[in-house]
Amino acid sequence: MAYDAIKMKDWQISEAAEANMPTPDEWREKLGLQKDEILPYGRIAKLDFLKIIDRLKDKKDGKYIEVTAITPTPLGEGKSTTSCGLMEGLGKRGKSVGGALRQPSGGPTMNIKGTAAGGGNALLIPMTEYSLGLTGDINDIMNAHNLAMVALTARMQHERNYDDEQLDRLTKMRRLNIDPTRVEFGWIIDFCAQSLRNIVIGLGGRMDGYTMQSKFGIAVSSELMAMLSIVTDLADLRQRMDEITLAYDKKGKPITTGDLEAGGAMTAWMRNTINPTLCCTAEYQPCFVHAGPFANIAVGQSSIIADRIGLKMFEYHVTESGFAADIGFEKFWNVKCRFSGLKPHVSVLTTTVRALKMHGGGPKVVAGIPLPEEYTKENIGLVEKGLENMLHLISVIRKSGINPVVCINAFHTDTKAEWAVIKKAAEAAGARCAVSTHWADGGDGALELADAVMDAANEEAEFKFLYPNEMKLRQRVEKIAKEVYGAEDVSWNAVATEKAKAFEADPKYNDFATMMVKTHLSLTHDPTLKGVPKGWTLPIRDVLIYSGARFLCPCAGDISLMPGTSSDPALRRVDVDVKTGKVTGIF
Repeated sequence: MAYDAIKMKDWQISEAAEANMPTPDEWREKLGLQKDEILPYGRIAKLDFLKIIDRLKDKKDGKYIEVTAITPTPLGEGKSTTSCGLMEGLGKRGKSVGGALRQPSGGPTMNIKGTAAGGGNALLIPMTEYSLGLTGDINDIMNAHNLAMVALTARMQHERNYDDEQLDRLTKMRRLNIDPTRVEFGWIIDFCAQSLRNIVIGLGGRMDGYTMQSKFGIAVSSELMAMLSIVTDLADLRQRMDEITLAYDKKGKPITTGDLEAGGAMTAWMRNTINPTLCCTAEYQPCFVHAGPFANIAVGQSSIIADRIGLKMFEYHVTESGFAADIGFEKFWNVKCRFSGLKPHVSVLTTTVRALKMHGGGPKVVAGIPLPEEYTKENIGLVEKGLENMLHLISVIRKSGINPVVCINAFHTDTKAEWAVIKKAAEAAGARCAVSTHWADGGDGALELADAVMDAANEEAEFKFLYPNEMKLRQRVEKIAKEVYGAEDVSWNAVATEKAKAFEADPKYNDFATMMVKTHLSLTHDPTLKGVPKGWTLPIRDVLIYSGARFLCPCAGDISLMPGTSSDPALRRVDVDVKTGKVTGIF
């Protein structure tokens, strides 16, 4: 049944839907799983990936559906809502369907964005568990990541305090000569904590650590989260865990987790993260939760592991990419699919009337202040001006050979005339288009979307990458900038140029993925520029190395790996009913 999404808050809908949510034992029977393939965690469960994929290895894959969006605005486009709604719509059509979403970070949940559980009648349940740590994957990643920093900083202290003979006797390791000015790694915490962006550690005496500048990033920006997104199994994770670059020595040689013999202990912390968590939509379509968000500073994809088992278990498997098609879809297309070998059939481009109006020059939106009437009353002119962003991103999807379907994520303030303008433009650009009222009506409201996706999935997709693997780093960046972002040129500062030349000259980096780091709020590096800006240059200021994930990360503009908490964060409204223990206020 569909709940009254206008009168009820998301947590109330989730609570009502959870009353009939299948238990782990019921899921095992419903999904045809063996007894040892499901690992209960209270009301939810993890799935034993290795056992399931081995049992189903010869089964034909289902249809592979990716969900992305136009360039984000403060009004929200609703990718997770659309992903859940599409699963519900396909379920209403009698299809075997499942999906994979990313685990939300505690930073946004307690800040402005709130949870990433979808909304209305198209949300993921159980919402509280999903929003507040789930089965502990992010916590395990934090422990593994910070353990590497513990090993590194302790090593620096001991090398300072002892001579070579003492060091050999105490550690049985050679002196690493770590350069304190070239420590690349930092610490992580899963909150938006701007006061931890730049810190000094080791204050006190010689036994209180090594005094130096350091930093914190948000947990989901960790290289270990990126690794979880793209590894194929536990053996792959273990191998990569020894390859993470933490710092450089005084001659410029990388110091890795393997040099510190920390990879085994780090893998021990992460051993359970390899298995996806089983949740479901409010209409009880199964959905795996695995890996994390932040496609502007990380890979921002649900995991290859979740997609592999979903494609074996279901006729249709829906997976979500972070932020807009210029970032999330581009990384899905040229990184995730290259690593996985999987070929998608359809990409759903989520859009809203309100977001297109903002791209068309609509007035600024301020949190806590009622929306200007341009967003709540019909305004065909603003919609038409904003269509350029949607059309640009349709063309990006078409370059991959994947069939695009535009989903108009409907709001009750939209008009049919506004929908008609969007639909006409999308279809003229070579995309199918469907209006979907899944937020208000659940699966019944997503039938048009489900039909469009099934229709597109039945067409052969001629999937191809944007660039060949042998293309050099700077050429790749130029191609992404011009063909995906719409830039006229790319500029590299001295630091980025020097690093790029070194990476290009070393054959061991030939198969490293190009993982762009850029604002999600614009096609450009400038978050204030909406629509499709013309005549601009993409500035590359640095190139980060994620050697465990095997990423080279060109940084465009100013991006922080640690977001900040706002003046009116969501945490002020989250509470617990002391009589029932139920969490309230998560949205």
